[in-house]
Amino acid sequence: MSRVLNDHANVHPDTRERVRAAISALGYVPHAGARSLSLARTQAIGVVLPDLHGEFFSEIVRGMDRAVTPAGYHLLLSNMHADAELAAQAMRTMRGRVDGLIVMAPHLTADALEAALPRGLPTVMLNTVPSGDRAGIRVDNAAGIRAAVAHLAATGRRAPVHIAGPVGNVDAVARRDAFAAAMRDHFPDAPVRIVAGDFFEESGTAAVAALVAEGTPFDAVVAANDMMAFGALQALRDAGRQVPEQVAVTGFDDVPLARYLGLTTAHVPLVDMGSRAIDRLLALISPGLSSATHGARDPDLIIPELIVRRSSGAPETL
Repeated sequence: MSRVLNDHANVHPDTRERVRAAISALGYVPHAGARSLSLARTQAIGVVLPDLHGEFFSEIVRGMDRAVTPAGYHLLLSNMHADAELAAQAMRTMRGRVDGLIVMAPHLTADALEAALPRGLPTVMLNTVPSGDRAGIRVDNAAGIRAAVAHLAATGRRAPVHIAGPVGNVDAVARRDAFAAAMRDHFPDAPVRIVAGDFFEESGTAAVAALVAEGTPFDAVVAANDMMAFGALQALRDAGRQVPEQVAVTGFDDVPLARYLGLTTAHVPLVDMGSRAIDRLLALISPGLSSATHGARDPDLIIPELIVRRSSGAPETL
């Protein structure tokens, strides 16, 4: 029966037909557990993300699913929120259950990450601090922020502020530092104003509401992600500030909702990034499984493209 199910050539056509007829009549289904034991494979890929809520993560997972299904694999998802111990627990639970692991842990240090990762398990890192010689895919955060600030300068803005992501998050830190550097390049006489956020919409709303209440002068908001940019737009509406006539707003990631809200943002190909991560991991598990044309451990840097929409129109043309 196994030779028929696995389409071996050394089965007589008559025998193959009789076996298939018996399988159909009995309603036989191969036992996935036994099959994985015989192949020394689980046919599962573990994915550990900081969160599973929101368009950012759903788009990445959609890309993973698009790539993993043709390879005959399934995804096993887990989240770690922003806690190092929860991250370690999530990764430990994957041991023995998956053939490889994709991890996005931008809030973990290299030492904490290395301590949590299962030994010997093929792993691809997404937007995570480098860890040994593990394969990784990351976004050029600085390029995206520099493009946003240059665009604001070119359209006549004079006093941008930055809503930063959470402290200790590698993406947030890179975007905050890039904003400060870009301000020195394009607005050398302006103060570098950075307010705290946490990548959630509510923090964008609170940050802009506080700026308005304090009377801080600003004519542009560079949010470290789209969700905080959405919150900033809401706070500006509540305060009666016109967007983009009085205040321009930019985000980062280009989640699907950004298009409908007309948000200028640094486009990250989220679906493609998820697919790339699967391809890289499959190349580590078994080179014949992957459709990737590059090496399994080659560096993979995604350069965001600034997508200009109505939230950042030039003030002098409005």
